[in-house]
Amino acid sequence: MTMIIRRSLPAVFESRIVILQSARWQSRSSVWSPPTDVYETEEDFFVRVEIAGMHDEDFEITLNNNVLYVSGSRPGFVGRRAYHQMEILSGRFEVEASIGAPVNESACEADYADGFLTIKLPKVKNG
Repeated sequence: MTMIIRRSLPAVFESRIVILQSARWQSRSSVWSPPTDVYETEEDFFVRVEIAGMHDEDFEITLNNNVLYVSGSRPGFVGRRAYHQMEILSGRFEVEASIGAPVNESACEADYADGFLTIKLPKVKNG
């Protein structure tokens, strides 16, 4: 007797996610990008990067033609290990974020706390 197995749509998507994550792990480049939010308020733009295990001096931050670049290198663990699950990336990372309007470069601030790098870019005031 032939058995037919029907999967619900969420189960199909879950299977595809597992396959894509597996392929990403196998084809991982040497540079990766941490999760990043870019948002604005009336006064400022903000770029928030989730990157635990770093220090203030580990980041390279530049702004060029309204594009913010954040890079650095998160150290990995030294020694041999047999991973059962590996999702925490280490090594060289880069983030590129387009800023939608001119900013006051001399008033930009960066703060690293609780595993988040938050960069505040004040908007240029018109008038």
